[in-house]
Amino acid sequence: MKAVIFDMDGLMIDSERLALKCYQKVLGTMGLTMSEDFYKGVLGLPDRDVKTVFLKEYGDDFPFDDVLEKTFAKMREEIDLHGVPLKKGLIPLLTYLQDHHYKTIVATSSPRAWMQHLLEKDVLPYMTDSICVEEVTKGKPDPEMFLKACEKLNVQPADALVLEDSEAGICAAYNAHIPVIGIPDLKVPGKRYQAMTAYMVSSLNDVIALIESKKV
Repeated sequence: MKAVIFDMDGLMIDSERLALKCYQKVLGTMGLTMSEDFYKGVLGLPDRDVKTVFLKEYGDDFPFDDVLEKTFAKMREEIDLHGVPLKKGLIPLLTYLQDHHYKTIVATSSPRAWMQHLLEKDVLPYMTDSICVEEVTKGKPDPEMFLKACEKLNVQPADALVLEDSEAGICAAYNAHIPVIGIPDLKVPGKRYQAMTAYMVSSLNDVIALIESKKV
C-alpha cells in the first residue's frame, strides 16, 4: 500500500449532523421539514444528484440551489464560530502517514471552495493532493473520482486504500477495485456495502493498527 484516499464529509470532518441541522433550519423558514432518514439517503452523493432527490421529494419548483447556498452559509457561520469539527483520530493518522512517507489525497463530492474552507488550515498541509466534484463527470458510486485520485498520485488502484463512511463512497471504491475501510458516521452502511469493504472499524483510530499489521 502506497497511498491513502480520504473522503471528507463524515470521514475527516464531523459535518453530517451539522449539515442536517442547518438544512432543517433553512427548510423550516419555508414551512418544510426534513427527516434524518431522508438526509441519510443523500449522504455521499454529489450536489447534482442530491438535487434530483430533493426535487423528487419537494417538487420540481423547489429552489434547491438557493436552499443549498443558504445551508452552506449557515454551516460556515457555525464553523467560523466554533471551529472545524475534525473527527477523532484524524491528525494522529495523518501524522503517521506523513512520517511513513505514504501519499495522501482528499477525494470529496463537495465543491473545492468548501473543501478548502474546511481543510486549508488543519488538514491540507498533510495532503499530497486533492480532487473535488468539479473534476469529475460522474459522482460516487461511480469509480471515476477514486480512479482519478490514483492518477493524480501516480499509483495503481491495487496499491491504494480508501477510507469512507458512506454507502456511495464504499461502492465507488469497490467499483474502482481499490481496497476500502468503512468507518460509519451518521448512517451505518447496509450489509451489502459492508461486504464490499476490507474492514469495518469504529473510528480513524483503528486504521494505523491495520496498516502496521499489513492487513491492508
